[in-house]
Amino acid sequence: MNIFDYDVSRENAKIIMIPVPWEATTSYGAGTALAPELILRASAQQDLFDLDFKNNYQAGYFWQEIPAQLLEKSHKARALAEKARSGDSTALSTCNTLCAEMVEYVYTQAKQVIKEGKIPVVVGGDHSTPQGAIRAVSESVKGNFGVLHIDAHADLRNAYQGFTYSHASIFQNVMEASWAPKKLVQVAIRDFCEEEFDYIASSNGKIKTFFDPNLKAATYQGKGWEEICNDIVRELPENVYVSVDIDGLDPALCPNTGTPVAGGLDMSQFKFLLKSLAQNGKRIIAFDLNEVSPGASYDLTNEWDGNCGMRALFQLCGWCIETQKK
Repeated sequence: MNIFDYDVSRENAKIIMIPVPWEATTSYGAGTALAPELILRASAQQDLFDLDFKNNYQAGYFWQEIPAQLLEKSHKARALAEKARSGDSTALSTCNTLCAEMVEYVYTQAKQVIKEGKIPVVVGGDHSTPQGAIRAVSESVKGNFGVLHIDAHADLRNAYQGFTYSHASIFQNVMEASWAPKKLVQVAIRDFCEEEFDYIASSNGKIKTFFDPNLKAATYQGKGWEEICNDIVRELPENVYVSVDIDGLDPALCPNTGTPVAGGLDMSQFKFLLKSLAQNGKRIIAFDLNEVSPGASYDLTNEWDGNCGMRALFQLCGWCIETQKK
């Protein structure tokens, strides 16, 4: 299928996008299950040439069909999650089972993409969706990679609200897995609990978090964004998986995202951080984009979030290809 209104076959594409319409455990605003559709619709507005990475779109970005059955399962799991929050243990168990099936689905899809010699990209959905893809990538490089995580939230809670695969727990799940990356580097984090703060502190350096207030303070004190980005990128190994929650950006760019938090990166800062990966010799081996949303009304005519989301996705694609050239 066409993303960015550019026709390419799966065979001829370097990047394969795996849309995951899922929002079972979202704990505040709804709507992100429709993010893949919202982004796909908006993507025709993106000009293909870019000032920095020129015609990298010619490498080919293929969009898999949005799986309707997964969206139906998401609706079912979300209804169960509401019952689970009210104390229904059976609903909690069933919801966790459905979420595990989603994670396995994404793992299988990403593993197939890697087998084809292509780059897997997850387009969620809530931020629980890429866990299976991160596992598939880790297995393909035998754990020799780091994760760059851009988000308003640390996502390091332990089975948040009882949900094993909560969007708020993905990176605790990832870092405690047998296939964990060498390093998790977090950027723009500004909403987290004491448990997560302590978890970071006790990680023996495996988690490096650049908290948003500290990033802002550094700029106020005269430190340039280029220097800050170099500090961030320096923490990562050569192979990098980039995981983006759109709420890592300024909420003016994603007003309908499920858990918006004031602060974050503007689009230019986001682009420059990706550019810094390329300039510092890093290689983006896969990535994801999550939590774009039309809002709780599920109104796909709320185009601003889709517009900004697809532009973030285009930058991720372009810089991913750029880092493959070295």
